[in-house]
Amino acid sequence: MILGAKLAPPTPADLDRWREADRLARSKRLARFRERMAAENVQAYFGVRRENTRYLTGLDLGEGEEKVSGVSGQFFISPDEVVVLADSRYTIQAREECPDARIENVYNDLLEMWPKMIASLAGPVKRIGMEAGFVSHATWGRLAAASPDVEFVPAEGWIEDLRQTKEAAELERVASSCAVADAALERLLPQIRPGVTEHELALALEWEMRTNGAEALAFGVACLAGERAALPHGSPTTREVAAGEVLLFDFGAQVAGYRSDMTRTLFIGEPAALDLKIYQLVADAQDAAFAALDAAVAAGEHPINRDIDKAARDVIVAAGYGEQFGHGLGHGIGLATHELPSLGRLAVKAPLPSPTVFSVEPGIYLDGQTGVRIEDLVTFDPATRRLERITLFPREVTVVGG
Repeated sequence: MILGAKLAPPTPADLDRWREADRLARSKRLARFRERMAAENVQAYFGVRRENTRYLTGLDLGEGEEKVSGVSGQFFISPDEVVVLADSRYTIQAREECPDARIENVYNDLLEMWPKMIASLAGPVKRIGMEAGFVSHATWGRLAAASPDVEFVPAEGWIEDLRQTKEAAELERVASSCAVADAALERLLPQIRPGVTEHELALALEWEMRTNGAEALAFGVACLAGERAALPHGSPTTREVAAGEVLLFDFGAQVAGYRSDMTRTLFIGEPAALDLKIYQLVADAQDAAFAALDAAVAAGEHPINRDIDKAARDVIVAAGYGEQFGHGLGHGIGLATHELPSLGRLAVKAPLPSPTVFSVEPGIYLDGQTGVRIEDLVTFDPATRRLERITLFPREVTVVGG
């Protein structure tokens, strides 16, 4: 495995270049997706997921914007057309960001307009793929009643399957997000000392990311001290950090729509023997996963996702802590923080795609005592013999606040 190059924060030129790369890639993305539509025998697709909207149409709604946007940003794909729904709040943005799409002004009248919308799509539409995981049961029923002659086909993961294979410009943006997060944690280290609270450190880390290249957070910062580090996904509180305990950070930046995700477990002053033991075990488990990935890349092979999880999990199980590692080894990342591929013992068994990017994040959590997780993102491409760790903050034992 090689380490990614240390990157500077994204420049305006980078943002322009990535925007143009997306524009040029969109026709290829649509062509691939239309092949899936044809294979599924659907004549149209109705999408509502924000990340899918951006991927196939170009319309960029901010994090959480779908909670207030109504149906704006929802879209149709037909064999020869893209239709984006946008009310008056979003029409200017839609025209700018979706120059090749037809923009339909829809506000609270989607149900009334639905039959007309279907009729406006070229050719007879007998079957429509619907994003079953993101369209509510009530909405599904009402739309079905408004178009009784059209069959709705549950479409789960069709676009997500495409998104897990990354273009070069997508990988660049994930790496840039990692660079922003790496640098933010490095700048935070002098502020970590006994007496400061989890909440204060989380806020300071967020500030460092937002003021040094991140357009947003990938997700809320987790900062968990001592026994609270046993919460795999916990929120920071007013608990004060104390000497002799661990401090777990799980956080990520967002750059040009793409995200990073990293976890580091630090030591406040002199590490406790148990904490050091658990840390080394987690590091060994991560190394076992890296070794399995290295071997696959060297052979130009696509390993089964569950096998990589097993390589790491076997190390932890052999040490007697299997029950304390409850989550999967990793997940894909891109426009969403958690996306395909999934690397877990319960994941759908499948070869890893490529090129792609995913996390490798074993952890051990001892209820009421301590917790350790180490999480890095890696890019994976057996065709070019490339396995690159793009989370560059050191993995070695890091003592702070002493």
